[in-house]
Amino acid sequence: MAAALALFYKLLPLYITVALGWVAGRYLQASGKHIAGIMLYIVTPSVVFSGVMAAPLSMEVILLPLLVFTLCSVLGFAHMRIARGIISDGSASLIPLSVGTGNTGYFGIPVALLLFGQEGLALYIVCMLGTTLFENSVGFYLAARGRYSLRDSLVRVARLPSVYAFMLAVVLNLNGFSIPDVFTPLFDNLRGAYSVLGMMIIGMGILSFRGLAGNLRFTGLAFFGKFVSWPLAAIVLWWLDARFFGIYNLAVYQAIFLISITPIAANTVVIATMLDTAPKQAAGTALLSTLFALLFIPVMVALVMP
Repeated sequence: MAAALALFYKLLPLYITVALGWVAGRYLQASGKHIAGIMLYIVTPSVVFSGVMAAPLSMEVILLPLLVFTLCSVLGFAHMRIARGIISDGSASLIPLSVGTGNTGYFGIPVALLLFGQEGLALYIVCMLGTTLFENSVGFYLAARGRYSLRDSLVRVARLPSVYAFMLAVVLNLNGFSIPDVFTPLFDNLRGAYSVLGMMIIGMGILSFRGLAGNLRFTGLAFFGKFVSWPLAAIVLWWLDARFFGIYNLAVYQAIFLISITPIAANTVVIATMLDTAPKQAAGTALLSTLFALLFIPVMVALVMP
């Protein structure tokens, strides 16, 4: 109980940041679309690059983002098929992003630090990169296909720098390069901006707190995928590897499980805003999932990671 209360207390600043974003959008006319561009093209690639550069890479560790990316993609495609059958508006194309990934950075990093400490946090960030790769490739492509042609969607994906930042960091890290000390404060500041701006953009997308759920079919499917399907997939992976393969250890299983129970990603709102595809629906559902996660995460941590 004490650990759950400590975690609950740790998450409160995130909700204050969302509220500040709402104030900025409601009363200061702050543009979420401009911030979304900064996040996608500057801040997120910087965080990906510095995270990979700081990680102790081995073949098993390098494969972790690819493993998480695969899980995100399978869940995203599976729920997209369901969405196309029950959701008639353009928001259906956002279901893969809503389900497949999660708020692993803005929300998950403070939780991982509380649960795992600095050493476990580095491993969590490596796993988290799989969700970032999904957001900036398959997830973005499927969201764009709801509004743009195949060619235009692929062009937009090719312009996203996060995948290139990941590959460059892997090559540099494996060849013994590191980020010069003079640039360390810069990347620290960008990580701070990543968290603050990412949570604020959720608030900016909410002009009114009435009708946050919007399309109830979208919200229901997004919640089911994010808080039922993803955790079940993580637990099945945990059981299979522990029982039959023995590739990874408990710390990896716990990191992936934490990724699975994070709320809907703020980057879903960022991408929806950039593509002008149901941004209010995405923002409302992301905010509701973030509120739900305030209680859901402590309970799941207490049950699965006592």
